[in-house]
Amino acid sequence: MRGKTAVSAQQKNSFINKLIGVYELLPRQGTDAGAMTGIYNELLGLLIRELSCKAGSLFIIDSEDGSPVFIAVKGGDESLLGKKLEQGKGIVGRVASTGKIYLSKDAAKDPSWMGEVSSGKKFSTSDILACPIHYGGQIIGVVEVLNKKHGMFGRQDVQALSRLSRHIAVFMKHLIDASEQAKFIGMQSRLYALSKMLNSNLDTGSVVRGAMEAIVALVNAEVGSLLRVDKDKQELFFEVALGDSEKTLKEIRLKFGQGIAGWVAQNKHPIVVNDTAKDERFYKKADEKTGFVTRTVLCVPVMSGNEVVGVLQAINKKEGIFTNYDLRLITSLADQVAIALENAALHEELKRTFIEVVESLAEAIEKRDPYTGGHTKRVVRYSLMIADEVKLDNEEKDRLKMAALLHDVGKIGIDDSVLRKPAKLDDTEFEKMKAHPAIGADILGKIPQIKNIIPGILYHHEWFNGRGYPDGLSGDSLPKIARIISIADTYDAMTTDRPYRKGLTHDFALAELKKFSGIQFDPQFVEAFIHAFQRQQPA
Repeated sequence: MRGKTAVSAQQKNSFINKLIGVYELLPRQGTDAGAMTGIYNELLGLLIRELSCKAGSLFIIDSEDGSPVFIAVKGGDESLLGKKLEQGKGIVGRVASTGKIYLSKDAAKDPSWMGEVSSGKKFSTSDILACPIHYGGQIIGVVEVLNKKHGMFGRQDVQALSRLSRHIAVFMKHLIDASEQAKFIGMQSRLYALSKMLNSNLDTGSVVRGAMEAIVALVNAEVGSLLRVDKDKQELFFEVALGDSEKTLKEIRLKFGQGIAGWVAQNKHPIVVNDTAKDERFYKKADEKTGFVTRTVLCVPVMSGNEVVGVLQAINKKEGIFTNYDLRLITSLADQVAIALENAALHEELKRTFIEVVESLAEAIEKRDPYTGGHTKRVVRYSLMIADEVKLDNEEKDRLKMAALLHDVGKIGIDDSVLRKPAKLDDTEFEKMKAHPAIGADILGKIPQIKNIIPGILYHHEWFNGRGYPDGLSGDSLPKIARIISIADTYDAMTTDRPYRKGLTHDFALAELKKFSGIQFDPQFVEAFIHAFQRQQPA
């Protein structure tokens, strides 16, 4: 009897010493997912060796829904890592629910055994021993060992695993807490970045795409989408769809009540669907059209007051299934997205109104010169053709458009005798006309909100070689928007009829631009203008 007790104490001390060896891994590896998986595997390996068996699995209990989650697998199917077992189902689910150790000496005949968990493995399960891992009165995990090497699991193995699991519990609690803390810090960081983006960005496209990218990361989904509401047609359309299928999805529209997103829009209620194949609301045609396979969906309405303005979707949880925690998180973010969309829409409306006022001002100025009708609109169109060709970003295009609209505003200060002269200007009159860029810049300089467009107005008559006016700037010292407007303005002037000459042909005007490329005009933008014309001949 004494001999057995001594051996048991020796084994116990040996196991604790090995645990200490695993514990020493923590300071070196930290708590990132890869390091933690390695540590869990070390723990499971220790248990398998101590109990002299062939395989095993280690589970933690999901704090949200109580389901066991594979965190380590040895001797079996490692593709199960990260997968969840249905709460209360199977031997592991039973142990997690009852908190009692379970021994099965013939798994194939045990009604509690879930054979499908082992399907596809080149492994035959005979006997199983599963033990709950308790900490502080709670079940935080389950360890399951399979196939005793010599004989079958018995009472001594039950006692040994029960004792060893208490040591494992302290270790696992430390790892779980570290993981939760890391998740919390990561989530807070993403939430802060999302909140900052939503509150600082008034570009609707940037807002919704940035929001969807953050939301997908927060709930660990594969992809996500934002569908917006077409009020007139009572339909949903995809404004943003992350992933390779975005272009195809943007061709799809859903009626209110159609599909899961349509149901959410109609009922104004969030929903989690963790098996789309069994949900009759799921709109299969979207997957058929894109080739994407939707398994799980988390879907919430975006509300403005009591009105649905959109629907947020996170699709395919990467590990496990979407939980009520995920649903609450996205629902709270949907409120922020709604506010950001409202702010962006208000900004867009104010911008449209301002542009309309500017367009009216430009038309009023044009009416003073009966020979240049439509000039401003054409300069805007040609300028944007170049902008698209060289792929200016939206902010640069907005500045370019505004500067092109107002490039001739300074003509308001030019005397009618010069501006409306039905003949070519003499040298004195031309010197007076050359003042209009400076006059325009001076007028608009009193409006701080549009100071970033003034260089385009002031310098659109400068030459690339420095021989233009008013300041003789050259090359890259010339603002980009001024170099673009210069080409658009000159092309339109050449191709428009004047009282003293007929407008030049399109081909001749392009030839002139080429001729003066590098002299009067930036060669890069001349080439872009010509390429743009080859693709889209303006009306």
